[in-house]
Amino acid sequence: MARDGVADVLIVGAGASGAAAAWSLSRQGLAVVCLEQGGWVEPPSYPHWKSDWELHRQTDFAKDPNVRRWAEDYPLDNSDTPITPLMFNAVGGSTIHWTGHFPRFRPSDFRVRSLDGVADDWPLTYWDLEPYYEQNDAFIGVSGVAGDPGYPARTARHGPPFGLGNAGEAYVRGLERLGWHWWPSDSALLTAPHQPGRQVCNGCGPCDLGCPIGALSSAQVTYWPAALEAGAELRTHARVREITVDVNGHATGAVYYHAEGRVREQRARAVILACNGIGTPRLLLNSASGRFPNGLANSSGLVGQNLMFHPFGFVTGVFDEPIDGHKGPIGSFLYCHEFYETDPSRGFVRGVQLQLNRDTGPVAAALGGFTGHPVAWGRDHHRQVRERYRHALTIGVLVDDLPERHNTVTLSPALVDGHGIPAPKITYTLSENSKRALTFGAERAAELLEAAGARTVLRDVQARDSGWHLMGTARMGTDPETSVVDPWGRAHDVPNLFIVDASVFVTGAAVNPTTTIQALALRTSEWLGQHFREVAA
Repeated sequence: MARDGVADVLIVGAGASGAAAAWSLSRQGLAVVCLEQGGWVEPPSYPHWKSDWELHRQTDFAKDPNVRRWAEDYPLDNSDTPITPLMFNAVGGSTIHWTGHFPRFRPSDFRVRSLDGVADDWPLTYWDLEPYYEQNDAFIGVSGVAGDPGYPARTARHGPPFGLGNAGEAYVRGLERLGWHWWPSDSALLTAPHQPGRQVCNGCGPCDLGCPIGALSSAQVTYWPAALEAGAELRTHARVREITVDVNGHATGAVYYHAEGRVREQRARAVILACNGIGTPRLLLNSASGRFPNGLANSSGLVGQNLMFHPFGFVTGVFDEPIDGHKGPIGSFLYCHEFYETDPSRGFVRGVQLQLNRDTGPVAAALGGFTGHPVAWGRDHHRQVRERYRHALTIGVLVDDLPERHNTVTLSPALVDGHGIPAPKITYTLSENSKRALTFGAERAAELLEAAGARTVLRDVQARDSGWHLMGTARMGTDPETSVVDPWGRAHDVPNLFIVDASVFVTGAAVNPTTTIQALALRTSEWLGQHFREVAA
């Protein structure tokens, strides 16, 4: 609990990184207060329990806040981007609304400049982060198989991969025919008992609508119970308006709107932002002051710049025989890294991950599934649904989206949230490098599905509703002129302000970011705990 009304550490955001930071800092003996603008989403309210669960994915439980429009959400101006940002405001954040695909960055992902002459190297290495990858995996529970030759050695996973079934056997058939690399994916999913109150995965399927039994290792069932037990204080429905600073340029806390609409202030000796790659720059820019006229911690001008998504394509194969691709966890259960590293002959730098997923339910199949190719209405409707449902597999094509300064998060001049706080505007252009990588990856995915026996291949080479990963808008580095935070996530301009979400990413790799986000949050929090007296002085 905060002492004398002043917290040792104030965390803004209760998602993947904020939860990990709260757990780490509170168990080090610091008084932690976390402000989260959403609330607890109780499992009985998940769409799983409803017969029309697929419709909720498109409406009140959609990933896009502009569609979902909960009171906890803030709007996004996404008129200048081909990729729609997706996020979820709640305790647990977007880990409620995810599939648990949990691959680590590879060592090369931290050395892109040195290896390929593009972007920048991180100011740390895979080996600096490895102990925190391991700590995170061990705490939350990760299923998989150690030994992938594409990665350094790692410890045994907590549980085995979820069974492959007909879908996995079809994928492996194609992969083996082509001789391509493949491996069971690490998944933030329990296949063996782990923490109290959580059950082992039962394969019910729509993981992205919230896991009702706690098998998915989302932050609200992993880190938050332990953080609260260790003394952290979590305040929900608390929308932060700005981070406050004193005359010396040190952060002093935050001004926020309480659930009842009243303005309150929470003071703290150190502040951590964990609001994602859009929410964090938005808050920094909204915290402009006389001392920081261009936004807090923004002397470099880089706050909100270098936005990276993971441009994503979908390729679906339709098989004659039943594949039952809808059965089991929806996330990637196998991946192919055959094309992960740079090969100049392909016409682009960096690489592509092929995520070998399961497929959709019947309503989504009728609407066109992942690729958006709807079946016909009228006489042929039921026949086409029968041909696709249970007969389809979908490969996700994820590419390494390199940072570019013109891809930005700024403040909208007109759009505001429910409390009048300026909303973010996203300006993003897909690079030629990412376009070439997506085209190449879609061709390889089609080749794989055909080798597996698909009779029809459907494609959406660049999906709009795919902005799950929000990175790079408050980048890490050693030079205050070319970065926002130092290698420990500490703002160059504000010595007691830290950022632990994917805003700090220097590059985005070609894998999902959550395990790297949490590893960085644990690393920063350990450092802050060890140096707290110096930071708070």
